[in-house]
Amino acid sequence: MDQTLTFRFAAREDVPLVLRFIRELARYEQMEDQVVADEATLERELFDEGGAEVLLAEVGGEAVGFALFFHNFSTFLGRRGLYLEDLYVRPEHRGAGVGAALIRELARIAVERGCGRLEWWCLDWNEPSIRFYRALGAEPMDDWTVYRIAGDTLRELAGE
Repeated sequence: MDQTLTFRFAAREDVPLVLRFIRELARYEQMEDQVVADEATLERELFDEGGAEVLLAEVGGEAVGFALFFHNFSTFLGRRGLYLEDLYVRPEHRGAGVGAALIRELARIAVERGCGRLEWWCLDWNEPSIRFYRALGAEPMDDWTVYRIAGDTLRELAGE
């Protein structure tokens, strides 16, 4: 059986798969109750609005992981960057280099597109991922704190 690792960008017909990966990732992160995305929303945001892109990792033609990312912008660099929102590899394929290959492919895409950096967040408790990212050469941004306004607070701030 062919065990070659390949990458491809998700297409509209992959939306159910992408949602399944999102839910599997949320379960792993103990945040499954926070997933409100549905297929219609993902299809609109990914393919009609172009808000993000999805890179699928396949082994022997079977999707085994994904990376969902979008462009951000660094005013200091004066260039776009890639922001990795989600990276997920199915448990039975972890430890085989799929995650590292996904990050390398994202780095290749970033360089090809003239981006100045590739960045993401990681939950503080997720030691396996932290070790994995550090092994790739990623550096934590310890001087930065993430702030978020969402839900009712966002609507109130917007004057609604």
